[in-house]
Amino acid sequence: MVRLIDIAERLGVSVMTVSKALRDDQLDVAPATRTRIKAAAKEMGYLPDPGAQSLRNGLTKLLGLVIPTTTNPIFARMLFAIEERTHALGYDLMLSHTHNMIEREEVCIRRLLARRVDGIFVAPVYRMGNEARIYRELLTSKTPVVLLGSPAAFCSQFVSVQPEEVNASYAATRHLLELGHKRIAYFTGPLPAIWAQERYEGFRRAHSEAGLDVDDKLVFHAGSTIEDGAKAALQFANEKCQATAIQTANDLIAIGCAEMLLKQGIKIPKDISLVGFGNILVSEHFRVPLTTIRQPKYRMGTAAVEMMTQLIQGERVENRRLAAELVIRDSTAAPRLD
Repeated sequence: MVRLIDIAERLGVSVMTVSKALRDDQLDVAPATRTRIKAAAKEMGYLPDPGAQSLRNGLTKLLGLVIPTTTNPIFARMLFAIEERTHALGYDLMLSHTHNMIEREEVCIRRLLARRVDGIFVAPVYRMGNEARIYRELLTSKTPVVLLGSPAAFCSQFVSVQPEEVNASYAATRHLLELGHKRIAYFTGPLPAIWAQERYEGFRRAHSEAGLDVDDKLVFHAGSTIEDGAKAALQFANEKCQATAIQTANDLIAIGCAEMLLKQGIKIPKDISLVGFGNILVSEHFRVPLTTIRQPKYRMGTAAVEMMTQLIQGERVENRRLAAELVIRDSTAAPRLD
């Protein structure tokens, strides 16, 4: 391993001069000397010692990322953007999975705090309460935090980046209403999740503006997975509620729903229209390409890194909501005229 003393001996300068040159000290080291030292360091394969840098400036150049799972395409895309941007900025990223378990989330965050990371990106595990001990600990630690998704009461002290959930869901419902659908079923996300609540609010608001009431019999509590969507679709089919369209809280629910309905001989969109939310890759390539909301996954990851660097530099940061747009594909059409 190349050391500062090795560079100093090769060039006939002091170790202090090499150290200052590599820190880009413009006061004590002449430009020509800095250039010569940096060229020699690169040629010799010198790598700075992260531990020494941390002692000097108080930064570890480590960032933490806490998400439910990388098998969720939404978080996989955000992870790609965050890793790409943090790498370019010279940070290492430590990834932890919560599997949407509160106890595991606490362990993940405490381990990152113990590693003295410079900041943490968190997709919260939503719970019903207004407070959460681990988020109080985060606040006390003064570690910069950026939430990936809607802030709930227990984590509202931290800045967040999220899509325009209400407006996007409203646009999806308006699309179905404009096609002529009057009885639209809705498959909700997890009850404690703020994003699920906001997407349902968009659905409700579009009905209200159209002078229609939401029929509670058409609201089915799903979850967030393909399996959840299939179970909700089976319940929907068994109850024979005469809906002509289904709107779901995310694409995974929609795909599980579609698989179940297609197995039962229900044609999409001839018999029933279907809308998702997220625009994950499979939604475009599903056997019935899915009408959905294009969620700004990559842009959310990029924005989160921008916000984090501002926080680390001590700047004031505001919450960011990014626009999401409707993508119309083959899974929606006007209702059948029987």
